[in-house]
Amino acid sequence: MSVGNSERDRESTREVLSVTHSSVTAASLDVDDVVRTHAPYVVRTLRHLGVSERDLDDVAQEVFLVVHRRKDTWDPARGALRTWIYGICLRHALHHRRHHARHPVDPTDPGLLDTATDSASGEPVERARDARWLGRWVLEQLDDDKRAVFVLYEIEGLSMEEVTTVLGCPLKTGYSRLHAARAIVKD
Repeated sequence: MSVGNSERDRESTREVLSVTHSSVTAASLDVDDVVRTHAPYVVRTLRHLGVSERDLDDVAQEVFLVVHRRKDTWDPARGALRTWIYGICLRHALHHRRHHARHPVDPTDPGLLDTATDSASGEPVERARDARWLGRWVLEQLDDDKRAVFVLYEIEGLSMEEVTTVLGCPLKTGYSRLHAARAIVKD
């Protein structure tokens, strides 16, 4: 199943993960460059981790505020910058989802309705919205551990070795979570 991500995004993810750690240090980390370089990745990651569309910009901003506040704590020897940012995204997405589980939003609120239209025909872009909804619904069926592995492996296109490095779990655990996630998605 493809929830939607371009090959260009996958290559971008691999390029940033493969950058040598010596090229960027915590002391030389420019937050403006981090935002420019990683904003699409952060938004995409937050979306896949279950952050609602209406809250994406706010949660992404929170992620970059943490990057700014904690930039001196990032250690290139412990992992790539994108790995560190993914961890921040994961924690913020979990917090966001838990908050909305405790404080649900009224789905009938008119401010939440997507009013996008096709610029050529003026018709609502329901097919794309429905596909996004279905993809999000499928991801919501997964618990947090399985979702993280599924998103990184199937959507972001990372190797399982990269996924387990990002998540800090053993390789066999990563494959086990992926297998379980695929079974849930298939059903």
